[in-house]
Amino acid sequence: MQEINPKETSRAFAFDMWMSSPMPMVTLTKTFDITHIYKISRRKKVKFNALLCWCIAKAASQIEEFYILPVCGSMYKYDRIAVNVIVNNKKGGINSCDILYTDDFNRFVADYVNLTTSVSDSCESIFNEDAMIVGTSAMIATELDSIVNQYTDKFLNPMVMWGRYRKSLFKVSLPISFQFHHVQMDGGHAAKFLDLLQKTIMSL
Repeated sequence: MQEINPKETSRAFAFDMWMSSPMPMVTLTKTFDITHIYKISRRKKVKFNALLCWCIAKAASQIEEFYILPVCGSMYKYDRIAVNVIVNNKKGGINSCDILYTDDFNRFVADYVNLTTSVSDSCESIFNEDAMIVGTSAMIATELDSIVNQYTDKFLNPMVMWGRYRKSLFKVSLPISFQFHHVQMDGGHAAKFLDLLQKTIMSL
């Protein structure tokens, strides 16, 4: 991670416009066809959330804007991406777990299982401060059409959120909400990410 001059980036105008905004976050929601990774999850006995998190990180890793983050009037650049997941621990509470993205799908899934199991058992969070964190939150107790997270300066990272998937006769679908800081990217970048995420899901 290194601090960079926002004036020397493509986000200079956005930095001037929205860095001081009291609510700079934007949320987009898209319904995804997840039939392909749902079948892989069942056939290979792999955790569905691990599959989806890899697809999220894979799509994010291909978009330049994901590697920069505005924080407290400054801008920082990262050279790698990690996904944060919320883990239910054995004491009935929750912890955070950062999983570093790798293009090696099998390695990522193994890291996902090992790290989340460790966090659940130890009740201690695992953070990776050297990577750009893409937050995730799966609220699978019910089906949700859209999720809007709290707008706070405590967590300005992009956030991907979803509820329970929906099964029909031939298709499994899932509405996914994507929240991002407007200084970090514009709506066009966010839409490109969501489109790329669907293509990644379909091609895994």
